[in-house]
Amino acid sequence: MSQDLCVNLSEGILNIRVGAIIMKEDKFLMVENDLFDHMYSVGGRIKFGETAEEAVVREVFEETGVKMEIDRLGFIHENFFPGDSLVKQGHVVHEISFFFYMKVPVDFEPVCDSFTEDGNKERLVWIDADHPKTYYPEFFRTELANPVREVKHFVTRQV
Repeated sequence: MSQDLCVNLSEGILNIRVGAIIMKEDKFLMVENDLFDHMYSVGGRIKFGETAEEAVVREVFEETGVKMEIDRLGFIHENFFPGDSLVKQGHVVHEISFFFYMKVPVDFEPVCDSFTEDGNKERLVWIDADHPKTYYPEFFRTELANPVREVKHFVTRQV
């Protein structure tokens, strides 16, 4: 398979990724692990030559064991933050993400066998918008409560 669209530049790291919005009733699926004190969306990096749509279907399958169809693109997120993984520490990350609403099967029972780039086991967690733990992207707290059909664009600067 091709390389991830994660490019080391002299000024930092450019990361192009996808995220899945997997909702069931009033909850949405997030990922956590023992390394971070926050949760993050199901998803990952787009690979060279892969479309965002192909990437999100692949990432959902890798992280849940279920091949899902895309409903629609929901958000484009430009995010600037300090690197938090062992590989990215000390670097500023400029990340461009495409978040897709997924068509969730009625009998959806995810099984997570994935690991972070640092080798930490990941776990899937159903949460609601009011969950007390920090999760990213932060706009999920407000936006997933009342989904709309149009694509929204967010810019977050943590550096």
